Amino acid sequence: MTSYTFRTVEEDDLPLIGRWLAEPHLSKWWGDSREELAEIREHIDSISVEPMIVELNDRPIAYLQSYDPHLEDNHPYQDQPFGTLGIDLSIGLPELIGQGHGPAILRQFVAELFEEGVPRVIIDPDPSNAAAIRAYEKAGFVAFDTRSTVYGPAVMMAIDAPEAL
Repeated sequence: MTSYTFRTVEEDDLPLIGRWLAEPHLSKWWGDSREELAEIREHIDSISVEPMIVELNDRPIAYLQSYDPHLEDNHPYQDQPFGTLGIDLSIGLPELIGQGHGPAILRQFVAELFEEGVPRVIIDPDPSNAAAIRAYEKAGFVAFDTRSTVYGPAVMMAIDAPEAL
């Protein structure tokens, strides 16, 4: 079973993330890479968003961020149960798309969040991003709503912690 390492983004990671965001498979969903990178830079010191690099065998392969919608003023997902975390995942290397890394990364990361006591994890792909939706379903996420937010259209998907935890 593949195991991934999650580490906090550092200033030195920003050029790599910038290159990833400029890749066609990501720029389609993220928008202007310079603006997005500026936001990620701000997240390094944020209390509401935790930006991370996902590594496989000590090699950076993806950008992952988790966020607490209850720590952001007027966040559109504050209707979720207290303690819910939202996540976003972007595989940076195009050659790793479609290889099963997305669902595997999400399963491992969500399991770690549940071990920390997080009751629910949400993710919000664009409704036209069928590949992402399939990957999230493979990871165990279930769609429960469709919304239009300041971030754009979103399929709201969630996975809840098992009762036993």
